[in-house]
Amino acid sequence: MTTTPPRPAALSTTAAARRVFEVSFGEMLWSRRTIFMALVVGGPVLLAIIFRVVEAFGAPALRVNGARVAGGSVFGVMIWLLYVRFIVPVLGLFYGTSLMADEVEDKTITYLFSRPIPRGAVLLGKYLAYLACTGLVVLPSVMLTYFLTVPFAQVPGTFRSLVLDLAILAAGLAVYGAVFAFVGARLKRPLVGGLIFAFGWEPVVLALPGYLRQFTVARHLQALVPHAMPSDSALSLIQGLFRDVPSVPTALAWLTVLLVAFLWLAMRTVSRREYVLEQ
Repeated sequence: MTTTPPRPAALSTTAAARRVFEVSFGEMLWSRRTIFMALVVGGPVLLAIIFRVVEAFGAPALRVNGARVAGGSVFGVMIWLLYVRFIVPVLGLFYGTSLMADEVEDKTITYLFSRPIPRGAVLLGKYLAYLACTGLVVLPSVMLTYFLTVPFAQVPGTFRSLVLDLAILAAGLAVYGAVFAFVGARLKRPLVGGLIFAFGWEPVVLALPGYLRQFTVARHLQALVPHAMPSDSALSLIQGLFRDVPSVPTALAWLTVLLVAFLWLAMRTVSRREYVLEQ
């Protein structure tokens, strides 16, 4: 008489997410998207090298209203213009929308869902792998840019700004990743929807008065930037652009709500959606 072997016990969401993270992290770190990401984050480093070379020859690399802009202030502007407004949304878009879309495209999603793990844990584990992967690539870029633009004599006075900048970038990657993870789980062509949100919806809504701006990630990240930028009279015009922003506690509260809400919606969508693989 033969007996059917017992089915393995289902893992909890936390344990399953950890298993998925361990598998996904290595695959994500050595994927083609990481090469693209390295090229993107290399842009600020290249600009910082040019800035350092110009400064080494005794010429001011940047002036505002005739005043020379210090290296710490240049770094703050690069964080705002290049990282917060472009690099972070782009990385969140290309990684977040692919968390589940890649599994569908590669026809491996059936294998994942056949395991005794909650479906939502698959997305959660891959989301955590995305955070670790982007952090490992973005952090060296930020540090290189910082030490290339900021003279060593100014490091003690600007180190607090560096820590705040890293916190802002981490918050941006987390929230944008959650938003685009939901887009990737919900839409059949998520990249198009993500591009519309990041480079269509957000820029247009930010330029309009009204309550709709509260539902953009960029507005709340922008509220944190002035508190991280060094004080410099030459940056008064740039810092004036941030007057119509919410307070820091309000911005942090909204970012937390957006992160939790969209990550929960993404996990719920994955748990309930029937994925049909195209032949």
